[in-house]
Amino acid sequence: MKNSSSPLTHLALVGMSGAGKTFWSRRLAAAGHRIISCDDLIARRLAEHLPEGSRAGINDLAVWMGWPDSDTYAERETQYLAEEIGALDDILNSVDENPEQPLIVDTTGSVIYTGNNLLLRLRRKMTVVYFAASAAERQLLIERYLSDPKPVLWRGAFQPRAGEKPRETVARCYPALLEARRRSYEVLAHVTIPVAELRAADYNVDAFLAEIRRQLQGTSTSVSTA
Repeated sequence: MKNSSSPLTHLALVGMSGAGKTFWSRRLAAAGHRIISCDDLIARRLAEHLPEGSRAGINDLAVWMGWPDSDTYAERETQYLAEEIGALDDILNSVDENPEQPLIVDTTGSVIYTGNNLLLRLRRKMTVVYFAASAAERQLLIERYLSDPKPVLWRGAFQPRAGEKPRETVARCYPALLEARRRSYEVLAHVTIPVAELRAADYNVDAFLAEIRRQLQGTSTSVSTA
């Protein structure tokens, strides 16, 4: 990652919440790579609204945002997305200003809602690595959200039926949300790595970076990090 012309100079990790982006960003940080967490940036930008202020984390964001049937959800979803757009714009501006400085960005699951202009910039400036969950793994992500909610932008996908409890609506609607996101991640990504591969006991940072190189060498798509 020392060569600014290398596609590994700037990496953006994308995928569903719970797919392992933060776990791998921490492993990469421990190996000496510079990491930026979009969750952390969003929490700082929303600090005045959160009980822990600038020390708030993703669970604090989830509590603030609330369940998707709450009265304040739509307003807070819009506010969260505005701060996510601002955070991603700041990151890409930083890449423009410091093109030789290596960087790995741990994006949120909702990065695909930040708008075509930002996503085109992200894809042009960084190598986008998609953590792809299988159908069975996506079901586990749904169960995890029900037991330990994270900030989720539903963008109109939460559609309750008469007499349905909120948890029932989540269980019914979340699969469609994840499927729509899966298609968007696939379009955005330069590289796709299955979550099952990432969770293998012998899969380390060197193997992770080598797989990115292998896929990039095998594609005709030009990846620019300039």
